[in-house]
Amino acid sequence: MQDLSIVMKTQNVIISQCLERDLEAAIKKCNYDRLFVLTDTNTVENCWPLVCGFACLQGAKVITIGASDDNKTVESLCHVWDELQSGSATRHSLLVNIGGGMVTDLGGFAASTYQRGIQYINIPTTLLAMVDASVGGKTGINYGGLKNQVGVFNLASSVILHTCFLKTLDHPNIASGYAEMLKHGLLSDDERWAGLLAVDLASQNLDLDQMRLMVASSVAIKQHVVDEDPTEKGMRKVLNLGHTVGHAIESLAMEQGRTILHGYAVAWGLVCELYMSVALCGFPQEKMRQTVQFIHQTYGRFDLDCKDYDRLYELMRHDKKNVGNNINFALLANVGDVRLDQKASRELVYEAFDFLREG
Repeated sequence: MQDLSIVMKTQNVIISQCLERDLEAAIKKCNYDRLFVLTDTNTVENCWPLVCGFACLQGAKVITIGASDDNKTVESLCHVWDELQSGSATRHSLLVNIGGGMVTDLGGFAASTYQRGIQYINIPTTLLAMVDASVGGKTGINYGGLKNQVGVFNLASSVILHTCFLKTLDHPNIASGYAEMLKHGLLSDDERWAGLLAVDLASQNLDLDQMRLMVASSVAIKQHVVDEDPTEKGMRKVLNLGHTVGHAIESLAMEQGRTILHGYAVAWGLVCELYMSVALCGFPQEKMRQTVQFIHQTYGRFDLDCKDYDRLYELMRHDKKNVGNNINFALLANVGDVRLDQKASRELVYEAFDFLREG
């Protein structure tokens, strides 16, 4: 197979064909004194057995936190710091994060802040983490009932992507990651967007070679944006397509005691923001219809009551991209044609909520 490793200005991302070889090389580059591995209760059971025999990981101290976004908290962060400290970690130590986006986000933040920063490597084990969370240097935790409210920009020393871990995922988690890939397709061009809509995600036989190529393509789109704008001062805001509404949906569900996967929230956010894109930016209605149909077929519908509209809107006002009292959206005039810092009236936003429920 061809080498799909991505050459980037800001970060070393490896589309791996031999995980042990690539991890050994990445660890050697870090010139560390003590080695730590962060997992959660899911990945320590399902993914750690795939790598624990690697020679390069022998002697590492394994730290485990609770699984799911509910554990992306200050308490989990403190647990990681405590384990690093009790393991005599120094500022020359190395943390390897093995898990989904929650693990790479929280682990990256723990590494970035322990003794003012130690090196870390990400090995994402979910499709969502491979194409989104582990790449680009965003780290952080949830706080005050809101998503990703505390964190820093700090790139991993290396990110190693290997599709062998996708065998450990159920269909909802594959679909969750695919929503971010669909977003990248909408930000790219008609060919990639149409190709993503043509995939039968319900198939029981996941083609890992095909997925490896698709992951490489998706990561390349994201990393091109990150290279141009590492700390989200301008162009990187395009990656927030679907997320202004999507993060609010996640927060609302959290308040109501419902757990939903991030990618599902992003997919439903895309439905709303494509509706606003048609109204404000002239996005083609037929392309919206095709995309929304795929989302409904793949993700179903978010159970939203019109009584929740005010609260959902208020949650959107807490989005980190906002300036003053304005909710800022990244919208589309066409596939690949993004319009940043778009303002929508409350009435239009509520129309988009109606469309999400009934359209």
